[in-house]
Amino acid sequence: MSDTSEPGGQPNNSAAPADSAAPVKLRLVLAEDSVLLREGLIRLFDEAGFETVAAYGDADALLAEVEELAPDLAVLDVRMPPTFRDEGVRAALELRRRLPGIGVLLLSQYVEGTYAQELLSAGEGGLGYLLKDRVASLEELKDAVDRVSAGGTVLDPQVVRELLARRTDPLSALTPRERDVLGLMAEGRTNAGIASALVIGVGAVEKNVTAIFQKLGLEDSGTDHRRVLAVLAFLQR
Repeated sequence: MSDTSEPGGQPNNSAAPADSAAPVKLRLVLAEDSVLLREGLIRLFDEAGFETVAAYGDADALLAEVEELAPDLAVLDVRMPPTFRDEGVRAALELRRRLPGIGVLLLSQYVEGTYAQELLSAGEGGLGYLLKDRVASLEELKDAVDRVSAGGTVLDPQVVRELLARRTDPLSALTPRERDVLGLMAEGRTNAGIASALVIGVGAVEKNVTAIFQKLGLEDSGTDHRRVLAVLAFLQR
């Protein structure tokens, strides 16, 4: 396990005085069996302004200590020892059961839509699923961590495409533009972000979002994650 304590397990007390008003860093734990990738992610998180309080080579070790560490977010590889199948997904579900407010970001080498759908099926926010190729970009990784820790949902565009391809019938009522908007909604984009990506006005995006809700038969739930729930409701039909 890697951590940020001083030798001997003592905390580093050389921080700036309390009245310096230094921003509080987001605290995260990491589980990744590849030593090279694990150390690389720790460096990236540090460059992004996050604090990796502990890093592990498997999910069981993380679960054994996570409640004591009380991190803001957990970053998990999907496939880890001992079976290299879905340990990260199982750990993510257990984390959300034990610590409902924790953010969870899953990393995967391949597009595995089944795992993404299983994790998102509860319709809760504070979740992300990215391909490992995506973490090569410090900007994209920082954006994903920021959005997940703020309660948003982030899906890799390739994962979104696979999930959408699984269910085609409900899409028949949507226009091509509405499909584009729905895909970007699933990625966690705001209306302004969708407008920028599609080079259209925010008002046009709002009209498309309203039409999507209506065509999929989704009533206003009054929750903060209605956009994500709209995509999930569609995927699970």
